[in-house]
Amino acid sequence: MAVSAHSAQPTPRARQRRADQPRRVLLVVHPKREVALKSTQTTLRLLRESHLVPVFPPDAIAPLREWGIDIDDAEVLGEDCTGPDLEIVMVLGGDGTILRAAELVRFDATPIIGVNLGHVGFLAESERGDLVDAVRHVVSRTYEVEERLALNVRVFSAGRLLFQDWALNEVTIEKPRSNKMITVDVSINDRPFTAFGCDGVMVSTPTGSTAYAFSAGGPIVWPNLEALLFVPLNAHALFARPLVISPYSSVNVQLGDDADGAISWCDGRRSQTLPPGSLIQVGRSTIPVRLARLRRGSFVDRLVNKFSLPSLSWQQHAVRTRETQEALQEAERMLDLAEPAAAEQGRARPEADESPERTSGDRT
Repeated sequence: MAVSAHSAQPTPRARQRRADQPRRVLLVVHPKREVALKSTQTTLRLLRESHLVPVFPPDAIAPLREWGIDIDDAEVLGEDCTGPDLEIVMVLGGDGTILRAAELVRFDATPIIGVNLGHVGFLAESERGDLVDAVRHVVSRTYEVEERLALNVRVFSAGRLLFQDWALNEVTIEKPRSNKMITVDVSINDRPFTAFGCDGVMVSTPTGSTAYAFSAGGPIVWPNLEALLFVPLNAHALFARPLVISPYSSVNVQLGDDADGAISWCDGRRSQTLPPGSLIQVGRSTIPVRLARLRRGSFVDRLVNKFSLPSLSWQQHAVRTRETQEALQEAERMLDLAEPAAAEQGRARPEADESPERTSGDRT
């Protein structure tokens, strides 16, 4: 069944904040981290001092009150995640909390800035020690917004649409039980590609390439490179390597009819049971996720810092670079000195070659 990957996708709600409206900041806090308590109190104090209005999701109110945090002046999103116009979302937590925040403002095009209180925190822009600086950037609006490619997933069974979802990091189709593989038939852009038994398959974004896809053996892709990743999960096949494909490709995964079905996961947060014979279609979403950035840092630096890669320090790197440059300059200087000498030898060589001939002639 050929179905366009970009049809029937939701569109973002267009919101324009009036100049006389208060500036509202949605705070999404990890509800079970004690370290988030002090961070939330600090953030609230700084926002209030600058006359910005804090807003919380409805399920955050009870935990915050249990922590004894004063939120009487805060506003609350509606149960359907609608409410006052938001200027930005501040996330106090790890990558999972940032993914949750992206769900809350999925259709509002609101930028998200994360302050990492977790472990890796690859999506976060700041660390816990930079919280005050991050809030000041929010208050002064001194940040840039970066759009990240997202995925749209649709599942069909018996010719009808079962459900539709989206993901920022990845969509996985996995076996429902640990003791049995699933069989998948994969096509790309409606062209047959491959079929194999496996634990599952994954379609990832560049943003997700440092998450589950990385653990599954996929390549790291720079976030500003538009592409999709197809990553098999423990495939029983000779050719089952990760692929980097066009961002406008449509990946169709057909489950075998004799299987027990499968489970789909979006960002490891939302799951759906897939009946046997289901067709899972994954493509680029028309709605990107907008992340606020405070500085234009190198993605290489982020990789080194987040993964604690064994690289030279900046000082060592600078010394090594300077030594290399000096060695190259010395080599060029030696070449420059050698060229006149070589030319002089070239001019003298014919006279030296004629001498034996004359001597030989004299002997005859």
